Amino acid sequence: MAITILNYIVLTLLFCLTPAGVIWLCRRYPMLDRVGPIMILYGIGLIVGNIPMPEQIVPLQQLMPNVLIPLAIPMMLFQCSFSRSEAGLQIRVVASGFLSVAISVVVGYLACGYRMAEGAEVGGIISGMYTGGTLNAAALQAIFRVQSETFVLINSYDIIISFLYFVFLFSLGIRLFRRLYGEHAANISEADAAAIDREVMRAKENPYRGMLSRRGVKQMAAVVTAAFVVVALSAAVAFVVPEGWFMVVFILLLTTLGVVGSFVAPIHHLDYGYDMGMYLIYIFSMVIASMADFSKLDLVGGLSQILFMSIAVFGSLMLHVFFCRVLRVDADSMIISSVAFINSPPFVPMAAAAMRNRRAIITGLAAGIVGYALGNHFGVIMAELLSYIR
Repeated sequence: MAITILNYIVLTLLFCLTPAGVIWLCRRYPMLDRVGPIMILYGIGLIVGNIPMPEQIVPLQQLMPNVLIPLAIPMMLFQCSFSRSEAGLQIRVVASGFLSVAISVVVGYLACGYRMAEGAEVGGIISGMYTGGTLNAAALQAIFRVQSETFVLINSYDIIISFLYFVFLFSLGIRLFRRLYGEHAANISEADAAAIDREVMRAKENPYRGMLSRRGVKQMAAVVTAAFVVVALSAAVAFVVPEGWFMVVFILLLTTLGVVGSFVAPIHHLDYGYDMGMYLIYIFSMVIASMADFSKLDLVGGLSQILFMSIAVFGSLMLHVFFCRVLRVDADSMIISSVAFINSPPFVPMAAAAMRNRRAIITGLAAGIVGYALGNHFGVIMAELLSYIR
């Protein structure tokens, strides 16, 4: 029993303190700062997940994301400022995202998905997964009654493909798309563009200086208290809705109450809220990456499935880039909505941290919530469509 408790303590400290060391290294060495803490922590997590570790790591991997993300979302939203023009922007990115996934899944099915025994059903599952999230994929698996082995492989391959997606997006894609779109899209006002520039400059400073001072501790305690209140209220309401809608309602309320908090001056002007939330995202990045076990993957036997899912992910990204450009969506909104669709809302704050643009969070969360709400319906429609293509 003592060893078990010790393992839990050591593993928890590993996940919680490693980001602090990585942040320090990135501040000290510009080369590492260009890579960014998230990509470094993702790599460390992959290493942790594929070396011998105590069995107590599994419960932590399951628990920590469910604790970290609900707290991080309101913390990061409290200090955000929002403009009135975002409703139209969100409609455009949602339309682009769903259309991009639909076209890419059809192309992937025609290229290799039709060879699979349950190709149409897999296409429906990944349609829901890449507009909503794993929650939608699980619901669609139950609807289609796909073999459990197939569903396990879908999730396992998704870890690899998502990692490659992150590597491209966070190492090259953000800079590439910002350059392709121009510094700011035409639909962004001068005031909004200036606010984004201020946030980028602020992110280059050390956001954690002074946290352990007497004033800093009081500020952090207030932020944590406000975040816990938001989480508690959101969960209390979500528990009384039908089971399949829990996550949709929970994330929606977290976002709504977080935005409401940003308009309450005493909460909005609290220091460290965004930065504390971002630190939780750093921990989340390492934890989620540590869940990838490459030894369990059949890369040769599942080649058609890997190709199918890769076309869905990278094809939808490229189409989303094109459609958003036509619809005059700015680069950061395009990027963060792509992350919301392909990886689900919990990854939105991670993308905002990598872009150093907190103002993009609300657009990404809104897109992800629509994906959660419509992902199951969209997956059923896509599976039916693919079955006629056979």
